Amino acid sequence: MALILGIETATQVCSVSLARAGEVLNERYTEEANAHSAKLALLIRQLFEETGIPMKELQAVAVSKGPGSYTGLRIGVSTAKGLCYGLGIPLISVSSLRSLAAAALSLRPGMDLYCPMLDARRMEVYTALYQPDLNPAMDIRAVVVDRDTFAGPLESQRILFFGNGAGKCMDVINHPNALFDLSIRASANNLAQVAYERYHKGQMEDLAYFEPYYLKD
Repeated sequence: MALILGIETATQVCSVSLARAGEVLNERYTEEANAHSAKLALLIRQLFEETGIPMKELQAVAVSKGPGSYTGLRIGVSTAKGLCYGLGIPLISVSSLRSLAAAALSLRPGMDLYCPMLDARRMEVYTALYQPDLNPAMDIRAVVVDRDTFAGPLESQRILFFGNGAGKCMDVINHPNALFDLSIRASANNLAQVAYERYHKGQMEDLAYFEPYYLKD
């Protein structure tokens, strides 16, 4: 019944969650711009105060590893590492895009492909394509979206686009098989199940050498 703290800072949303055996007990978040460094520690403290669970009971910390906001990822990973060092517990990392795809799959089943999109300025997004079993149909990459970007798979497959980079692509990806759900966003809740599975498989990170997955220099 592992108790795991989740930290998601890959986007403008800064959120934390506490989960036991993959089931979320509580979440705290803020959408205040550029507030990750000021609010993350506060959100974590509020999370434990509200649940009444002592921090010493934590068995691991899971962090969204990227891609995403460079600054956000650095803050999230450094905070996660500090907690792990201080408490003597392991660090688990989860792909920001895969965890977002897992959330979309649970909320919108029945699609042929799932396409999480994280904003990377202008018309560029960090993205990938996932099958309903969450195996990748297109590996993670940075893409400048135009009307031909997903033209091939859209000819024969229904694709759900979501995440904070999807909204700006709605007018560009104009196809009957393209569906958009802008309510699906990055959240620490999305880390819970994957983190629990990795904890029991012993898939931990090396605290000394782990770094965020920035994707681009």
